[in-house]
Amino acid sequence: MTAFSAGLTTTQAAFVEEARSHGELYIEQPYELYSAENHEAWRELFARMTDRWQRYANPRFLQGIDTLCLDPNAVPRLEDVNRFMAPRTGFKAKAVSGYVPAFLFFDSLRKREFPTTITIRDALQLDYLPEPDIFHDIAGHVPMHTDPAFADALVRFGECARTAVDIVRSITDPDEQIRRTVSITKAMARFFWFTIEFGLMRIPGETGVKAYGSGLLSSYGELKHSIESPDVQRFPLQLEWVINQYFEIDHYQPLLFTVDSFEHLFEMVGELEAWMKAGKLNNVSPGEPMMSEGDIRSFIDASAV
Repeated sequence: MTAFSAGLTTTQAAFVEEARSHGELYIEQPYELYSAENHEAWRELFARMTDRWQRYANPRFLQGIDTLCLDPNAVPRLEDVNRFMAPRTGFKAKAVSGYVPAFLFFDSLRKREFPTTITIRDALQLDYLPEPDIFHDIAGHVPMHTDPAFADALVRFGECARTAVDIVRSITDPDEQIRRTVSITKAMARFFWFTIEFGLMRIPGETGVKAYGSGLLSSYGELKHSIESPDVQRFPLQLEWVINQYFEIDHYQPLLFTVDSFEHLFEMVGELEAWMKAGKLNNVSPGEPMMSEGDIRSFIDASAV
């Protein structure tokens, strides 16, 4: 692949665009391409989150940050992240060039692989990014992947995607196959959003809640808002609510759900799969997220194998 001198800034990384043009999904992390501005963006993001993590993050996330030994002043090397993470739970960060279709993403979790974005947001746009970057993935998601109970819940969720494929395979009518695939994957996406991305947890012996969802833990503004704002509705996780609740990504979340523990989360993933097998995900409410053709096709193609 042609080398580029530009940095790896989100939406501006020639290396990534070149990989996409060749259909390369899984790539290497070309660490030498990170610019001084990229490392400065990481430094600023990490520095301003540290106090907020201490105040609002789940204790197991804080343990994960310590376990990973992340350098606060430089974009991490994925090989270093994996060196600290893999011995704990078997999970590894795996660099990708961008969008990963839903089934491939969920099935990666089953294999204890986490598709990881290698670009980083522009230093002038630290607060909001409509797509993942390496700070969201490594500083938001990956510390939780060092916790065995959380990692097992992720793997269990990945196994649900395989169950979904088996169901899709059993549907012979093409139109019905698409309709039910849309409904099932929408339910799975909503569950992932309200738990893995924006989940809260009650902590034994403490009042209030702490954050474990990566979307909260990588957002300076929303992390505090999710815990302290009186405008946020916080309810115990109820499956019938979560699978039928739409969400929008371009503003702070007004509704969040809490779990008691990662063992509780694991149990809820098992309940999600049981509902899937019983047909209870076949007709979830319409609305966001809209499932892309690539997401739907990823399940249907997997069912044909």
